[in-house]
Amino acid sequence: MNGRLRVGVIGAGVWAQISHIPTLLERADEIELVGVCRKGVEELQRIKDKFGFAMASEDYRDVLDAGVDVCIVSSPVRFHHEQTLAAMEAGAHVLVEKPVTVNPADSWELVERSDALRRHLVVAFGWNYLPTFIEAQQLWAEGGVGTIEHVMIHMASGTRQLLDGTSLNSAGPTEAVADTRTWTDPAISGGGYGQAQLTHILGWALGVTGLRAEQVFAFGSQPDGAPVELHDTLSIRFRGGGTGSVSGASFHSGSQSDRHQYEIRVFGSEGQMHADLERDRLWIWRGDGSEREVRLPLNAGAYNCRGPVNTIIDLAQGRGVVNRSPIELGARTVEVLSAAYTSMQSGLPETASS
Repeated sequence: MNGRLRVGVIGAGVWAQISHIPTLLERADEIELVGVCRKGVEELQRIKDKFGFAMASEDYRDVLDAGVDVCIVSSPVRFHHEQTLAAMEAGAHVLVEKPVTVNPADSWELVERSDALRRHLVVAFGWNYLPTFIEAQQLWAEGGVGTIEHVMIHMASGTRQLLDGTSLNSAGPTEAVADTRTWTDPAISGGGYGQAQLTHILGWALGVTGLRAEQVFAFGSQPDGAPVELHDTLSIRFRGGGTGSVSGASFHSGSQSDRHQYEIRVFGSEGQMHADLERDRLWIWRGDGSEREVRLPLNAGAYNCRGPVNTIIDLAQGRGVVNRSPIELGARTVEVLSAAYTSMQSGLPETASS
């Protein structure tokens, strides 16, 4: 593509303001900020002036009508399907926030449409661009642990006040105006900790292993009258017969370091792998007695979401970079979460399907 990319942002909430847009501006010589959309006229004008967008509107269609090559969709999850599909049909390559959608069928439709329209579609799984994931993918390319028999997944984050609606601290230091319903109203968010955080680690684990869920049984916990669940427990059966256990928990922000607890253990017919992003550790052992601990840089697992933004810009420019968070992976994570929330309501194991 010749010239500077025309970029639009749909859903300029807290995270877009403190992460996505600043990352875009690091490449100001390659892009121009054409249009921005969010609710709230005063806040919208402030964002337009602060970051230098050419136009601003509360209607996302106005941004697309301005003509964009790349679109960042970072609105609440309930709007992702409609807005992402519209952006691709308007000619844009898209970065969509996680979780991709609430309904798996909507995610798989985006998979199909991105292929048919020949649009790049990247999911905002920031951890998938950090050293531990990249090295784990390489270990898998070298043979992994054979046939996967069981996976253990644990994640905990300082999101308790974010999900009970009392604070935005876990979204980072910001003065941005936010509507806390983005996280606390199930009609908008689709759920609590699972949607806000487990989607990340599911994207990591499924991205490395290639697994796809078949059935999920789940419990969610809403202590102190929280509007959404703060803690999750999932049991998963994967296609092919492997099993998995997933634990997700919200702790009080400020009670620990700012590093998320983020741990994956994979057990297979030929060995096991352990990834601990809180402690920057990646280790693999195989049944032939060989083992290897990958040397990772300091803070290799400390979160940032620069990778997905840079990837959608590079792909739109025609550069041959790897999309480590493709829409197909996003759809597989939505299958797990959708079945989990259905199970929380029914009290029964639920089929994970599109």
